[in-house]
Amino acid sequence: MSTERAAIFDVDGTLVDTNHLHVVTWWEAFRQAGHRVPMREVHRAVGLGGDDLIEHLLGKERDPEGDGQLKAAHHALYATYFDRLPAFEGAGELLRALAGRGWTIVLATSAGGAELSALRRAIDADDVILGAASADDVSSGKPAPDPVARARELAGVPSGRAVFVGDTVWDMEAAARDGVTAVAVLSGGIPRADLEEAGAEVVHRDVAEVLARLDTGVFAEPARG
Repeated sequence: MSTERAAIFDVDGTLVDTNHLHVVTWWEAFRQAGHRVPMREVHRAVGLGGDDLIEHLLGKERDPEGDGQLKAAHHALYATYFDRLPAFEGAGELLRALAGRGWTIVLATSAGGAELSALRRAIDADDVILGAASADDVSSGKPAPDPVARARELAGVPSGRAVFVGDTVWDMEAAARDGVTAVAVLSGGIPRADLEEAGAEVVHRDVAEVLARLDTGVFAEPARG
């Protein structure tokens, strides 16, 4: 049996402190297009891919011809932050610590292209990141299991030998559907109860706490199989 194990990480709200930037820039994109969407609703939708986020907030009955303009507006607004995206304390250190213990590190994120490149620069741990399953690589984003499954494929491990760390209910649902161990962090602003209901097996304050508990948490436990 292979001894390989994969540590799969969401990025926005998990490794990089960007959720509220997404809230504001999506809110502004909707405002510019004439839509009144409460910020609290935008916050709950962060973590979905652009198409799914728009459908979740505006409904299937909307005119989808406006989706491209909304996504372009959000991207342009969010891109103004690319050179100063703030990684959470301990993010890069956690990835390096896990890699040093033999874990294969893969990212699973709805970000792609220049946005993903900016996020990876913020994390500053490309030397230990094998790759990323991004929005460019799957047909269905979270909460579908596709991004997590694709990340596992990159690492070459079955679901029982992978741990996924994320911050949204969409992350937890995707992880649960793929059968990997689901770990949630509260740094994205989603309540603990919601994360647990969505499938989180363990909840930490942030990645710094995950790092502090490497010797006693899920990363110290034996693989499921």
